[in-house]
Amino acid sequence: MLARWGRFVHGARWHVLTLSALSLGAFLLMIHAGGRLDPPDVPAETESGRARRLIGKELPGEPPSFSLIFSSPTLSARAPAFRAEVERALAPLRSDPRVARVHTAYDMPPGSARAEVVPLVSRDGRRTLVTVELHGAAAGFTSFEFSALPPDLYPSLRALVRSETLEVVSVGNVALNHDFTEVARQDLGRVEVLILPVVALLLVLVFGSLVAAALPLVVGGLAMAGALAGTLLLARFVSVSIYAPNIVSMIGLGVAIDYSLFVVSRFREEIREGSTAEALARTVATAGRAVLFSGLTVAIGLLGMLFLGLGNLGSMGWAGTLVVALAVVHGLATLPALLAVLGPRVNALRVPFLHPERSDTGPGGFWNRLAAAVMAHPWHAFVPVVGILLLFGLPFLHVRVGSGDATSLPPAVESRRGDELRRREFPGSDVNRIVVVLDAGRGSPLEPARVAQTHGLSRWLAGRPHVQRVESFVDLHASLDLAMYQQIAALPRAARPPELETALRHTVGEHISILLVVSTGLRPSGDEARALVREIRRAHPPFDGEVLVTGQTAFDLDFIGLVGRRAPLAIGLVVVITYVVLFLLLDSVLLPLKAIVMNLLSITASYGALVWIFQDGHLATLLDFTPGPIQTATPLIMFCLVFGLSMDYEVLLLSRVREEYERSGDNARAVAMGLERTGRLITGAAAIMATVFFGFGLARSVIIQAVGVGIGIAVVVDATIVRTLLVPATMRLMGRWNWWQPAWLDARTWRRA
Repeated sequence: MLARWGRFVHGARWHVLTLSALSLGAFLLMIHAGGRLDPPDVPAETESGRARRLIGKELPGEPPSFSLIFSSPTLSARAPAFRAEVERALAPLRSDPRVARVHTAYDMPPGSARAEVVPLVSRDGRRTLVTVELHGAAAGFTSFEFSALPPDLYPSLRALVRSETLEVVSVGNVALNHDFTEVARQDLGRVEVLILPVVALLLVLVFGSLVAAALPLVVGGLAMAGALAGTLLLARFVSVSIYAPNIVSMIGLGVAIDYSLFVVSRFREEIREGSTAEALARTVATAGRAVLFSGLTVAIGLLGMLFLGLGNLGSMGWAGTLVVALAVVHGLATLPALLAVLGPRVNALRVPFLHPERSDTGPGGFWNRLAAAVMAHPWHAFVPVVGILLLFGLPFLHVRVGSGDATSLPPAVESRRGDELRRREFPGSDVNRIVVVLDAGRGSPLEPARVAQTHGLSRWLAGRPHVQRVESFVDLHASLDLAMYQQIAALPRAARPPELETALRHTVGEHISILLVVSTGLRPSGDEARALVREIRRAHPPFDGEVLVTGQTAFDLDFIGLVGRRAPLAIGLVVVITYVVLFLLLDSVLLPLKAIVMNLLSITASYGALVWIFQDGHLATLLDFTPGPIQTATPLIMFCLVFGLSMDYEVLLLSRVREEYERSGDNARAVAMGLERTGRLITGAAAIMATVFFGFGLARSVIIQAVGVGIGIAVVVDATIVRTLLVPATMRLMGRWNWWQPAWLDARTWRRA
């Protein structure tokens, strides 16, 4: 079937190329139209997600806001010149219709309640904190992001604030959200500019021809443009992660170039022995088959992200699957059409002194000799290599996961500098807010019995370690006792004083009430903050209803729990479906199982490296990041990406070994010749793919750095240690069992029947 497809593309080559060109034009228009990308969201089925949904349903919420810190190296924040400059810089915001109000230290008298809770002048007296409230409402204390805001709102407002004498930095979740998105966007173009010249040079070294080297770049560009357009189109209808375009670029460039390498190399081999049409038919029937099945295995791994149910992080699975699908489509349609037009001219524009096709093959070739040496002593290779890979994976045993905070941004980014400055200079600003939602079901939280329970729960919370205060409708003033709060709760709405109505409106709904637990000196992902949330959930006093805990720390814990529950299903499905695809490719029961085990060893080594580098911080200076917990979803994202990508070389090698075995029936000879025929090609492909992924280690976003470096290590391990040592050793140890399958599964038996 694939050979017939190759002949069809040869005959319709100009139509195929025209269609590809038209589709590229449409993709570019869609990219220009753009689409909205969002930071990670809170899965609705978790406890923190349900609590957040209840708050959004029953309470008016707080206005979205961001803060600004004005600093002077010499002037006091109380000095008239300092104040005048602050007021001048804030004037454009005060007159902007999108801004509801601006709070400064100069708007309230010293000693006011607000100034006592959050001081607006720094410890050293040379900085002041300003809060800018926007129109609208958002439950700001329950979420890390403000995805409901238009993406251009904050940057346009921030650009209005300028000062020639004071340093101004922004701080807060709105600013952090913008900077996370902006860093991810800038990384995409910056990294591509750095790695594309290196990839082009490696392609020239692999092919020795400028024309042949250009073809994989064309296919890669087409696949990436189509996938990015599809991702941005999807973002118009559903929430798509800010990291999805990075995944498109990372996966698309590596996979499309790999597949093109397989096809172009096989075509150059076949064109020496026949006409262009037949060479193309044989190429698509052999290398094209490997590309098709490799694409299936990669897509299966990526689709594993969808089974995790991790909010919009699943969109990275859709984006990655789309770029892989397009890489396969262009690799089996556009690329063969280009080869049909070029024919023998695929070798044109040769580079002097580069003749990779003349590398020795056959029994005397390097790869053949290496395979023979390994197969002569298979246990000597198998045991130490497996031990080394497991040793590399040991650091993963002390992995610590958590969500990203300001330290995930580069040190020079404004919102990170603002966050560090606020924590250091403004006592009381370094707080972690834990939100306890009391759900009365169909009842009212203002019933006397529930008010008494809420009062007791509030006092219990206030006595927990690290808790500075509790804010709720039973914590309005220290002079009020339980009886007074019950009387206040019993007042009809029309009889409540305006100040009381305002306080109740933001903390009590028809069926819920909230207690805002403010803890000091605790980072949301720290052990103490997590212990506090666990204690509240486990040991809180009785309440006639449901007690739900949300906030950044609770979300962290819920996300970790969700990943732990969903991971076995996602991993199991990916492994099983991959096994079936490889069985159909190799007509063997045991070879797919062996390939999966080899893949898991590669992933184990890359996981260990991930912890050693990014958590333990051994390359922090070189890669310019701040060590910290591994992002909760990163190991699973890496598994879904690596599991498919590492199969690329296994599929190419074993499919070629299968060809040789069908010719000779000699297992050892088939392994040696398969490795010989694919050795140089896999080495070049792995070098290019590793360059792509390691290039993303130069990104400024830590999650992109971790995924890029982790996958790059897995690719190197798989293409070197696994391919050159473990595959020949295990193939030799298994012997004819490599190709065993029950008679009732043998396709040849069914064909004869």
